[in-house]
Amino acid sequence: MSKQWKRPAMALATAFAISNALAAQVIGVDASAPAAAPVTGHLQLGAASTPRGSVLGANNRYLTLDGQPWMPVMGEFHYSRSPAATWEAELAKMKAAGITVVASYVIWNHHEPKDGAFDWKGNRDLRRFVQLCGKLGLKAVVRVGPWVHAEVRYGGIPDWVVDGMRTRGNDPQYLRHVARLYREIGAQLKGSLWKDGGPVIGLQLENEYNLGGPGEGAEHIAKLKQLALQAGMDVPYYTVTGWDGAQYPSGQVTPVFGGYVDEPWAVSTTELPPKETYAFRFDSRVSGDLGAQTKSHGPGTAETDIDKTPFLGAEYGAGLPFMYRRRPVVSPDDIASMLPVQLGSGVNLMGYYMFHGGRNPVGGTTLEESSISGGYNDTPAINYDFQAPLGPDGQQRAVLEYLRPFHYFIAGFGDRLAPMTVRKPDVTPEGPKDLRTPRVAVRSSGDSAFVFVNNHVRQYPMPAQALQFDVKLAGGTVRFPRQPVTVPNGAYAIWPVNFDLDGTRLRYATAQPVARLDGGADGITYVFAASAGIPAELALEADSAAIDTAAPRSMAGSATVVDVTPGTARALTIRRAGARPVHLLVLPADQSRRLSIGEIAGQRRLVLSGQQTWFDGGKLHLRSVGEAAMRFAVYPALARTPKAAGSAGSATLRAQGSDGVFQAYEATLPAVQLTATAAPLRQALPAPAVMKGGLAKAAIQPIPEAWRTAATWRIDVQPDALKHVDDALLQIDFTGDIGRLFDGTRLADDWYYSGYRWQSGLKALAANGQQPNELSLAVLPLRADAPVYIPKEARPDFGAQSQIARVNNVSLVPVYKVTVTP
Repeated sequence: MSKQWKRPAMALATAFAISNALAAQVIGVDASAPAAAPVTGHLQLGAASTPRGSVLGANNRYLTLDGQPWMPVMGEFHYSRSPAATWEAELAKMKAAGITVVASYVIWNHHEPKDGAFDWKGNRDLRRFVQLCGKLGLKAVVRVGPWVHAEVRYGGIPDWVVDGMRTRGNDPQYLRHVARLYREIGAQLKGSLWKDGGPVIGLQLENEYNLGGPGEGAEHIAKLKQLALQAGMDVPYYTVTGWDGAQYPSGQVTPVFGGYVDEPWAVSTTELPPKETYAFRFDSRVSGDLGAQTKSHGPGTAETDIDKTPFLGAEYGAGLPFMYRRRPVVSPDDIASMLPVQLGSGVNLMGYYMFHGGRNPVGGTTLEESSISGGYNDTPAINYDFQAPLGPDGQQRAVLEYLRPFHYFIAGFGDRLAPMTVRKPDVTPEGPKDLRTPRVAVRSSGDSAFVFVNNHVRQYPMPAQALQFDVKLAGGTVRFPRQPVTVPNGAYAIWPVNFDLDGTRLRYATAQPVARLDGGADGITYVFAASAGIPAELALEADSAAIDTAAPRSMAGSATVVDVTPGTARALTIRRAGARPVHLLVLPADQSRRLSIGEIAGQRRLVLSGQQTWFDGGKLHLRSVGEAAMRFAVYPALARTPKAAGSAGSATLRAQGSDGVFQAYEATLPAVQLTATAAPLRQALPAPAVMKGGLAKAAIQPIPEAWRTAATWRIDVQPDALKHVDDALLQIDFTGDIGRLFDGTRLADDWYYSGYRWQSGLKALAANGQQPNELSLAVLPLRADAPVYIPKEARPDFGAQSQIARVNNVSLVPVYKVTVTP
């Protein structure tokens, strides 16, 4: 396992050679001035104590838990867009990915499609969803609307409300129905609030709200908060979205922010300029256009409140949706490189939208946002994949592996980072379009700091930078590394300065802290992640501690500098008289993405695996798409050989010896071959020209009657496909405009063509527990002149054709699951 992850010596030599060839830059940051003390008492929090005395708080800089700085990671998961039977496992997957708070919209028209007829059953069972959050040790923020956007019809407000009254203001008729909705939500949450010992710590009121006028603006948000309290929803935190000129009553609610790496709601059919999301912000919090459907022409309350509220995130895009006119496909680096930028800009709650994809339910009509229903965007009727880290069928996407080390860093060291203030370097880019000036920020407190570096901008190559840093702190200046280090195009990192290793000071490291693991008598292990292409250099204060290492070392003033070759073996061990040893483990970048951390056999352990992993009840779960053999390695080692069981058959578990400090295993299930075929039923007809119009005055989704021109295929899957597997993913590779998957006459799933892989789980497609057996696929032709943005990598070559509608391949991929019990 470890051989493929060891960095070749040639790569290090190449990095040094490039560094010497570049003009070195020393980035100076004066972080010596003390920061002002946090201001408290001005934010109106709700009931903040549990029956056991645990207390949540907030000041103008950060959140607190039991009086200590607290930095959560929040991920959005819409319960009503996901099968209820999967919720517990999906929440456990989110927890294993480092999510500590789950956010979810309550989408009104999913619950009250007709006046007074509420539905809180099955996939709409909010009570059960938040209870499962509590069972798994996750906290919850409920986004109660009543308008939520969420790319849903009328922003979630039911048709009968939109048709019958004035919405999004203090109209008495509207408020009566909102009050009833809030009472229903309050009944669902009763007993699950923080003050009851439950997981619900916050409510978001409305969404993207910047309306102003009589009965609107701050007056309306204040009224919504009053109605929420009257409905029994007394929670520590009340939030509103703070972008696009948001209007709210200062002090009564706290704004949250976000940012996306592209704009599917834009009207451009070409690549966008470099996004502000990749540029450090030193005096603002709003990251460009976030797609609000109403517009404000002046600064909002969030701008005037910037010194009064902590910098909290709720909608940093962990992916992007596909909208009809614009379908950007993002890479894991596009998303993960946001984290150093946002954290370096002062964010103290990293909140994602969406972390888990889903599918829209179907009511009396489809419930997606569309131009036909007056929306600004056209979105798929069913599919809400969002390119999220966890797909609609629970599949793990590559981006999750890139985000996870940052989440573990926040979980392990967020209490150190949260009180740190942002410090601006002496040289900064002129703006988001400046691609040559190094992008660096520092957060510091006293004599400790973190340096944040980003050299990645989506779709724009960045020059390699040869950098050194001069960080001036209260106790003196730290220059590092010894020689300028090359930061290649696409690289991004967080590096510590004067970092405490249980009594030993790490003066600096060009590797990112990931986690601290308490191994009992065996000592403490600090896990670091190296950055690809950047040598890992660690400098430790040379005091009374003994440093054991096989790596090359040298002295630089009063520090011992260790040049680490990343791998699965301990990089070094620090030994102090009368103290437990402290071990440092430095993983290569690609290996750190295979790292998950959770409790196995009553102890928090590290697990390395190329498979999807999560933890529950002291057990380890592994899930693999297409591979019946699953390898994993555990540290600290288990006391005895574990057992393995497959979800749909026997599993064989074999010990594979040691891999550095890790104990390696391989679990194998019987391999299954699954088949799916596509047989043409109807050829495409000439598709009508794509129309422009709607609120965006851009390309709009074809009208329903245009589907008479679609090509159609019958999809056959073997009847016993789910017999020996955890699930089976139907993969549809097509080229066209829109694909629709039917089970009989029921629209089961749909997809906008973009080059991004479309998968549908057979379990999700099943009706009444029965595997679908009447599947068909309709593909609306993509016209060569369609004014829509499709990434150039996926834009088809039309040749002499005026349109394309074809199926390239249909396959059925087995999904295996193994549970490892110590």
